[in-house]
Amino acid sequence: MLDNIDFNKIGKLSKAGPRYTSYPTAIEFKDSVEVREEYISELKNLKTPLSLYFHLPFCRSACYFCGCNVVYTSKAEKRLRYIDYLKMEMDILAKYMDKSREVTQLHFGGGTPTFFSAEELKEIIESIKSHFPNFSKDAEISCEVDPRFLDEDQMKILTDNGFNRISFGVQDFDEKVQEAVHRIQPFNIVDDSVKLARKYGIESINIDLIYGLPYQSLETFRNTLEQSIKLNPDRFAIFNYAHVPWLMKTMRKIDETTLPHPSEKLKILKETIDYLTDNGYKMIGMDHFAKENDELFQAIEKGELHRNFQGYTTKGGTQLIGIGLTSIGNGESYYIQNFKDMKSYEKSLEKGELPIFRGVKLNEDDRIRKDVIMELMSNFKLNIERFNERHSVDFFQYFSDEIKELQPFIDEEILKIDEHGIDITFTGSMIIRNIAMVFDGYMKAHIDSKKVFSKTI
Repeated sequence: MLDNIDFNKIGKLSKAGPRYTSYPTAIEFKDSVEVREEYISELKNLKTPLSLYFHLPFCRSACYFCGCNVVYTSKAEKRLRYIDYLKMEMDILAKYMDKSREVTQLHFGGGTPTFFSAEELKEIIESIKSHFPNFSKDAEISCEVDPRFLDEDQMKILTDNGFNRISFGVQDFDEKVQEAVHRIQPFNIVDDSVKLARKYGIESINIDLIYGLPYQSLETFRNTLEQSIKLNPDRFAIFNYAHVPWLMKTMRKIDETTLPHPSEKLKILKETIDYLTDNGYKMIGMDHFAKENDELFQAIEKGELHRNFQGYTTKGGTQLIGIGLTSIGNGESYYIQNFKDMKSYEKSLEKGELPIFRGVKLNEDDRIRKDVIMELMSNFKLNIERFNERHSVDFFQYFSDEIKELQPFIDEEILKIDEHGIDITFTGSMIIRNIAMVFDGYMKAHIDSKKVFSKTI
């Protein structure tokens, strides 16, 4: 596997850039009447299947590496109050949309979803199913889990209600690293949680790891990989730590002098790819690994992988409805985000209004560029003939300037382009964000992108 990757080219061409879970990216979101109207219009008129994302934002304490929108509390009454407001939001949504639309995906993200008790989770799930009763038989129903907060009652509630995917946040097993990021989580706690999930029939388990954390080295991360393999997960998500203390206050608690040097991070990445490949996992996208029988691997083999705010998925063609504090949703012509602060979120719902904070309405150019970027990010190739037919444009004419900007990647044999399509090499897949940036119509407004984005490697 490593013989197919040129890490010198990666280092030369890598620079700061977006993760492209959306296009336009979230920094282009703005408060406007226009985007609210577009959102409500598509809620009323779209007939596509639904993907539901529920943000359950509470955590007991801060993990210093975390880039999520989190509310820190130990008070049960805050969780109960939040459930009431989730119900209010669903009630308002029901006024605008056909409740019988098929649900093909449901995801609980956080925060720490399993910080909610079993009874609280049951109450949330029952309310969801009363508002959105038409779940497809093969719906992907998943939950992010902090292994420190999972018990048998919670696991039973989840599986009794159709949850079939669990993603465990591990990050690193080294004690010194865990202390530095304020997340003490011994192997036995994770092992017990994974065994509990398997006991209740969960057949798809993902493990999240992060490289680039304080005090990590090639040796310590190899030990983390060796312990993680013992858990026998079906997927891995291996993320490059994005140190953005100017955006996330908790990251300021990390001593930057303890972060591994970029050359050490590249060694860790090399070791990770090699080790997981040797142990039966295939690299999917830029940061995921899956067993060959996993549907993610099968989707990318067919060129049918998709990307959204939950990462890579096989469920395309859906309208994503974000519910809860700071949740993001999207349809054919918009992205929308709920309020980030609890007071504004609650106040909006109390007035009987959807808690919309900001978003963006896509114009024709946005939709064309989104198609290119998401196809490259997901499947590392683009069928130009099919693209021209879909958008009634001439790709080479429309993107004449961008094709010139691709030349360094072509010269380094990172990608190939001809009249039929674009093909990204395996080395290129490692810096796919940098290739996608060429087609980003907003990047010129962010010339000093280091102040906005993290480095891709």
